[in-house]
Amino acid sequence: MSSEVDTVWLSVPDVCERLSLTPGKVHRLVEDRALLGKKIDGVFHIPEVFLEGAAPLPDLKGTAVVLLDGGFSHDAALEWLLSYQDVLSARPIDAIRQGRKTEVRRFALTLAL
Repeated sequence: MSSEVDTVWLSVPDVCERLSLTPGKVHRLVEDRALLGKKIDGVFHIPEVFLEGAAPLPDLKGTAVVLLDGGFSHDAALEWLLSYQDVLSARPIDAIRQGRKTEVRRFALTLAL
């Protein structure tokens, strides 16, 4: 069950404004796995829930690394983070925001490869 439909998506210019960064620096955050996003109608967007105040959610990067290094594609990692998981009784991104990053990463490791 995907929650992507309920997700608020921000364009790169919106993220730039929110984080007070240039587009190049926002793209660097994506390259460095500090943020994940996808193209919607040909325009790259990032879920608002991946931001905390004026910065990327700190615990997102480590979780993204676990998923991507474990064989998930960017799209699959993004979908997994935004989809309700029965094992967590929440979307992984919501569990991370609740301070449950270790639980989320352990679960992600069981799905890797």
